[in-house]
Amino acid sequence: MPGPPGPPGAYGAYGPPRFQEVSAGYRRWAGILLWLAIAVAGLMVLAVLAGIVLLVKADADVDAAAYGYLAIFLWFGIAAAIPVLLALGIPAIVMKRRVRQQERLGRDAMY
Repeated sequence: MPGPPGPPGAYGAYGPPRFQEVSAGYRRWAGILLWLAIAVAGLMVLAVLAGIVLLVKADADVDAAAYGYLAIFLWFGIAAAIPVLLALGIPAIVMKRRVRQQERLGRDAMY
């Protein structure tokens, strides 16, 4: 048998989710993850450029063919770093978006 009815809009009523504050640690980790993703992306760009330079160097001289293999090794490293970049970047973007939303709501509540 159900209990006595509560006030209107009490438990079980539909409404917007309650505002949850974002902690300082959450903000810190959002920044750390974002900068790690930026660092990995930067290293990937450098690896692409180095791979192109190594391929050009290997193509210019027959005796420097080993540079081509090193370039292939770099391309495999780039392919292996893509999941790492996604694993760092996606949560960082989501976390930063939540931090910005909380800051915007916090400012709106003050005015």
